[in-house]
Amino acid sequence: MERPGEPYLVPAGSARSELREKGSRFLAIVERAESEQTARRRLKSLASEYSDATHVCWAWRLGQPPREGRSDAGEPAGTAGTPMLQTLRGAELSDVLAVVVRWYGGVKLGKGGLARAYSRAVRLALEELPTEERVPTVMLEVLIPYPRFGEIKRAVHPPEVKIVGEQYADERVRLTLEVAVGRLEWLQETLANLGAEVSASGE
Repeated sequence: MERPGEPYLVPAGSARSELREKGSRFLAIVERAESEQTARRRLKSLASEYSDATHVCWAWRLGQPPREGRSDAGEPAGTAGTPMLQTLRGAELSDVLAVVVRWYGGVKLGKGGLARAYSRAVRLALEELPTEERVPTVMLEVLIPYPRFGEIKRAVHPPEVKIVGEQYADERVRLTLEVAVGRLEWLQETLANLGAEVSASGE
């Protein structure tokens, strides 16, 4: 089960599969998408690349907890985007875009046949898709008195916490930290106990 703040699976590459049902050809493409903007650009590119296709259907899951989207792209309602999305959910993937391009073969598949074909096409691509674990993170700004700098820096343990920026002022050091969400409360408490001032990045 996917829970906010916990590591989740994302594509580490892309994969394709192809199947034919009663003359119709289904090409599935599954790949990583970091944002809705990225996904929409990719959809536009694929629609142009496969402009001879009858339908270009899609589903995505982005972020954690996942934001979801789908489209039947002219197929009967619920026969393409929804079964594709359900297949992505079953794989517990996020930051993922699935596209199925269909060329109609002259024989109608019916609603059940369409749903099975779209789902199966995505499932076959997922079987070939490399994945990796992603850890949700947040950014923190930390102000540290110089006398405590060494002690506080030793309290920052990679890979749970990464120092991504350091700025030196007259009497204090400003650190920008990237922190795993699951360790945020612990880190804030640790830093506060050591005399650091902590705020979310950008505040």
